[in-house]
Amino acid sequence: MPRNFVGQRDRGYGVIGGIGFAARRGNSKRMSTLMNTEQDSNWFGHPRGLTILFLTEMWEMFSFFGMRAILVYYMTLHLDMKQAYASLVYGAYAAFVYFTPVIGGMIADRWLGKARAVVIGGTTMALGHFMMSSEPLFYPALSMIAVGNGLFLPSLASQIEGLYRDGDPRSKSAYNIYYVGINLGAFMAPFICGTLGETYGWHWGFAAAGVGMLLSLLIYLGGRRYLPPEVVRGPAARAARPPMDRAARDRFALLIGIAAIVVIFRGAYEQVGNTIALWADSGIDRQLTSSWTIPMTWFISIDSLVVFAFTPLLVARWARLARQGIETSLLGRMAFGAAIVAASYVALGLVAGWSEAHGTRASWVWLAGWFVVFTIGELYILPTGLALFGRMAPEGFRATSIASWFFAGFFGNLLAGGLGTLWGQLAHGWFFVLIGGVSALSAVLLYRLSRRLGDVGKHATAGAQALLSR
Repeated sequence: MPRNFVGQRDRGYGVIGGIGFAARRGNSKRMSTLMNTEQDSNWFGHPRGLTILFLTEMWEMFSFFGMRAILVYYMTLHLDMKQAYASLVYGAYAAFVYFTPVIGGMIADRWLGKARAVVIGGTTMALGHFMMSSEPLFYPALSMIAVGNGLFLPSLASQIEGLYRDGDPRSKSAYNIYYVGINLGAFMAPFICGTLGETYGWHWGFAAAGVGMLLSLLIYLGGRRYLPPEVVRGPAARAARPPMDRAARDRFALLIGIAAIVVIFRGAYEQVGNTIALWADSGIDRQLTSSWTIPMTWFISIDSLVVFAFTPLLVARWARLARQGIETSLLGRMAFGAAIVAASYVALGLVAGWSEAHGTRASWVWLAGWFVVFTIGELYILPTGLALFGRMAPEGFRATSIASWFFAGFFGNLLAGGLGTLWGQLAHGWFFVLIGGVSALSAVLLYRLSRRLGDVGKHATAGAQALLSR
């Protein structure tokens, strides 16, 4: 459910927001910093800077998902928007959350730098969350959050690989650990922001999200000394940028093709905060006791709980296979994850169809079980796609490479919003089966691409032309 990020591989160049390019004269200083941070590990054998990024992103995700958990309910139950219109607003907002990092990353690369972009972006997002407490400021508040996210999101995530030497195998698992931080914030958000919103008023939930964003900023500022130094920007850095050769163009073509398939997957995946949230309200029996009903927003936390439980198991399994010389195909993993998500939606469609046919609501256990299966599929595709785009990014073109990943989220959310308008036109059982078919289509396309190209992640430093000609 959450958003996803990729970083850089070569220590000589920066990353989006900054995916920029360091002047060569600063490389010795940066290598010294890398050596010190690698020796100063204190969490899962990783540099302390990863802990700072983990906690910063955790509270930023708390604010983001806290607001998202109640957004559809706020629009439909408080602002009295029609469901179809609310779905379009939700889809457009979620889409632009993925679009603005493309521009924000370039601004950070050329002018602001990572640290300044994080601070400005985080402050803007916090202001937007507090503005959500005012009904007349609803649309400006969404715009503020999206714009601030554009500076904050890539500028923070891009610092991950700067903590490691080139080729350090720990950098691959760093993304999964970072993903846990994302989901820890997403796990807490519905319990706090959702409960405040449902119980005391939606505005209290939005205010709590703003407080979470402020905590994120304080952690980042307090831990700056553990993070990589800023890269040098300006004419000298731009002159050091390698040219866009044939290999880089072919690699971009491959990444854009993968991103196009991910757009299809996200059309199904992003229903979580949209039609799944609506079904939790109208189609699920949430009465646990005679005096207590499970809040609708709590179900979203199951996704993050599954991430905590299964991420260590999957990371350990892949690490064990790697030690044995067995490298699983990254595209194959992604195809498998999309297939799991497809199966979960089809199963949910059967449950919803049976409930509608019998004029009753489905048990909350079905929705909880669906989230478990759905999230296992998510773990196979989203963090893996994150690592794939990071490893395949051509040297010196990090901003452009990361843009293709964010554009997948942008167009995927637009597709999800469009599909969400069918919620009121189809029986809910058939709607979920349709969404399962969308995810299944992405699984088939990823599998066919995997069969053709093999493990593309292994060829990150080789010419992509050879891959595309296979």
